[in-house]
Amino acid sequence: MNTTWKMDRRTFLRGTGVALALPLLEAMRLPLRAAPAVASPMRMVCVANPLGMLPESFFPAEAGADYRITESLRPLEKFRKEFTIFSHLDHAETGGHRAVHSFLCGLKDVEATDMPAKNISVDQRAAEFVGTKTRFPSIVASPGAEIGELALRQSWTRNGVNIPPVTSTRELFRALFMAEDPAALRQRAAAYDLNASILDAVNSQAKLLERRLGRADQQKLDEYLTSVRELERKLGMSREWLNKPKPKVDMEEPKPGAFTHELPMFFDLVTLALQTDSTRVASLGIPASLDTRDLGLTGNYHGFSHHGKDAALQKGLLVIEKFQMVQLARFLEKLTAIREPDGHTLLDRTMVLFGSGMGNGSSHSNRDLPVLLAGGGFKHGEHKVYPDAGKRVPLCNLFTTMLQRFGAEVERFNKGTGTLTGFEVA
Repeated sequence: MNTTWKMDRRTFLRGTGVALALPLLEAMRLPLRAAPAVASPMRMVCVANPLGMLPESFFPAEAGADYRITESLRPLEKFRKEFTIFSHLDHAETGGHRAVHSFLCGLKDVEATDMPAKNISVDQRAAEFVGTKTRFPSIVASPGAEIGELALRQSWTRNGVNIPPVTSTRELFRALFMAEDPAALRQRAAAYDLNASILDAVNSQAKLLERRLGRADQQKLDEYLTSVRELERKLGMSREWLNKPKPKVDMEEPKPGAFTHELPMFFDLVTLALQTDSTRVASLGIPASLDTRDLGLTGNYHGFSHHGKDAALQKGLLVIEKFQMVQLARFLEKLTAIREPDGHTLLDRTMVLFGSGMGNGSSHSNRDLPVLLAGGGFKHGEHKVYPDAGKRVPLCNLFTTMLQRFGAEVERFNKGTGTLTGFEVA
């Protein structure tokens, strides 16, 4: 076909007073070399550390673009123009370990009852925006399980429900890339049908009840029905994905291993999940009680975080923190190496947040949280220092900026007051 000639898409056949629009013809297509690239979707990855970072080893002494790289950030030096460090952002929370779970949402679960969206986390708000466009609205994972105050609870739904993480790389790999056997598919389809029938019955009863309620109760019931309709939508799309084949990847099923094996493997799986558009949102939690023997240390992560300024413990803690930064740098390297159809790298189209709900593990402070953001098409390369006194800036303002960049129509997120000033798209 000759692609140098192009017919206008608005060409009509005219005669006897009638104009008939032509269907889309090959001659109306742009030449292949001039075809506009479809914009790649935005993604979001949140990496949550439960024990903070050594402040003096994480935060640069200087503000702006000419800061001296710190010890913890040294593994990321190659990417210093691809990320931004933020000082003096937090949620103004107190409570030590009991407040760590507020990192991605901005408020503690016990204080969220009066919030319209409870304590929904930024990753799950982004997942709501994606909805059913991908097989998995989000991935929540961790290379280890925890209990008690140290339990990994970084991701929260609109109803204030915590999403427990997948803690096995093998389990995540199978969910993402391995086909289910026909019997299991039939069983899941039957479960969707049953859930749909239950929702139909609930909706019918609710409509009958609504006629007998006062205005305030009708409003509450309407909120409830809205959540029911949202569940119906999710169930419907889940069933659609049921029979769609999963992507094929050049990776063998992972074998279980120590933390030093599992963390990079989780990053690899998240990379593949983003690349295959199996999901556009992921959160990865670092376990607080991880065994450090593979790092040449004796004791667990939590113990090192309570260093009390002991030099030996601080040295060991820095080893753990730098390992996390090495793996984060390796993740950014992978995202940079993947080219999107529109010419951008996968890092250009992925916001990678790293931070913690703990500012200083030794003092159990939840103030001045260590936070950096890479990728996503922002103007990076600086250490941005916000006011430390007076009118402090909420970390949720950064989350509002991220959500808007993601495409969600939000004016402010949870306890935020708006977007983050001085931080813009490139």
